Amino acid sequence: MVFRSSFFVGALLLGACGSEKEEGIRNPPRDVYEEWIKIEPPGVLCGNGTPYKLFANFSAKSDNLVVVFEPGGACWDYDSCTGKNGIRGAANVNGLADDHWKLAQFISPFLSRFDDTSPSRDWNMVYVPYCTGDVHTGAATAEYSDNGGQDTVTFHHDGHAAVEQVVSWVNDSFTHIPKMLVTGCSAGGVGSFVNYRFLRNGVAAVEQGYLLDDSGPIFPSRGFSGPMHSMIRSAWNLDALTPIMPSGFSLEDMGTVNTAVADEFPNDRLATTYFRRDMNFSLYSYERFYNFPPKSEIMSMWDADTQLLIQEYETRDNLFYFIPYYRNVNDSHCTTLFTFDGSDIEAQGLRLDRWVGDFLNDRPIKSAIEAPVPGEDTN
Repeated sequence: MVFRSSFFVGALLLGACGSEKEEGIRNPPRDVYEEWIKIEPPGVLCGNGTPYKLFANFSAKSDNLVVVFEPGGACWDYDSCTGKNGIRGAANVNGLADDHWKLAQFISPFLSRFDDTSPSRDWNMVYVPYCTGDVHTGAATAEYSDNGGQDTVTFHHDGHAAVEQVVSWVNDSFTHIPKMLVTGCSAGGVGSFVNYRFLRNGVAAVEQGYLLDDSGPIFPSRGFSGPMHSMIRSAWNLDALTPIMPSGFSLEDMGTVNTAVADEFPNDRLATTYFRRDMNFSLYSYERFYNFPPKSEIMSMWDADTQLLIQEYETRDNLFYFIPYYRNVNDSHCTTLFTFDGSDIEAQGLRLDRWVGDFLNDRPIKSAIEAPVPGEDTN
């Protein structure tokens, strides 16, 4: 499909809109509005042991809140946590700069106050950076080695501890949240789904919750994603989180998180979106576990796992999916990265921005997957 660039970047530094709050705003007064502020929670570390940071941007126009988990790959051994040998690894493993917030509006249109297609442009915003290599879920400090132990790296997979601090800060900072959207793409998409229940249960002010996992599908482990699931379970000490995961979830089949969260919050709307020709997340899922197969085989695995996921989603009325075919941006990875443009399902007359708007406004929506489009993804 044609990539229509209507995304207006605007200035990097957001200007304050003043201290006057519109009638109906019930959250506490803020020192600044529409400016990014840094929060540095105690005791949480990035992969290299430096302090973790999150960022917030308050609104004087709405009490609604969007929480966006940052993308950025994953790592579980020496090569992937150091980038050795060109292995796809994880982002920001050497820490976060104080101005990391400047990436926010490029990471997601949900964090942009300049994109008029964004349904959250007037909302409060929390940007959850990613520097732990564990899709925002880990609970381990690992020692990875190479060259027979001659080269070692200590890596802090501290993702769950970071999320605990995010939840605590949000709960302390907001007294009224009519709607909360939790989202993210890629590693942030996985993080949004896995951590949805912690935000939903831990933030008392939320009245209605919404989840949009962009391009971080958590496939059933009985499919081709099983070997990766086994690897990260061990590397990130995911067994430590089992007691606090929802009823119905099992690490033996990580895909159960989809229906388990849907059952825990039957009145919330939960959705997954990604491309059928995603050649980024699919590589992480299969490449190193199936002896680096060709693209055609990777896409076949991805399609098979997609069918398993759709079967699971069809069993719950509050689970939705929006799966377009291809976009010639970022290896056809992340439907909401930069902009919604180009992520439509044209044959069914579905535009992602409108679908998301209906999703957040509780209007009727339907799940959809796009049929292969001849002439697209010819590489």
